Amino acid sequence: MTPVGAAKKILDTMLGHLGFHVDIEVFDSEEEPCLQIHSPRPELLIGKDGERLDDLQYLVNRVLKKHFPKAARVRIDCEHYRAIQEDKLSAEVRGAAETVKASGKPFKMRPLNAYYRRLVHNALIDDTDVESVSPGGEERLKRILIRPRGSGGTESQPGTTE
Repeated sequence: MTPVGAAKKILDTMLGHLGFHVDIEVFDSEEEPCLQIHSPRPELLIGKDGERLDDLQYLVNRVLKKHFPKAARVRIDCEHYRAIQEDKLSAEVRGAAETVKASGKPFKMRPLNAYYRRLVHNALIDDTDVESVSPGGEERLKRILIRPRGSGGTESQPGTTE
């Protein structure tokens, strides 16, 4: 069995034990394989702000690494929730960058987890007019600052991925 096939089986078994009857589709992408869950009640699997998806993804990857130590990380999504959130975030970042360019004033994003902060940094990496800066600290959710490029400050390095 391949690592992705094993991940699908792990997820299906976990959800089955929790009483969910779902279909799981496997998608390969450049970054990482994705297990797309199709369910009549997706909100139960997604949770508030995707927290249950994050938990499922964490657990599946932990079990997978135990059996396949070199396996690529597997992404878990439900009814394309993550893809929709990424599109919304991308639009939000573009709008914030335009606001910063027009006003010259920094803009603080809403609190984001590490994955979404990385998406923000990557979205702005080639923009010559603005930069993204992550604060330090141990919190899971942090607010990225988008500011005019080269405006300085005491925050951590621009474009830092966490």
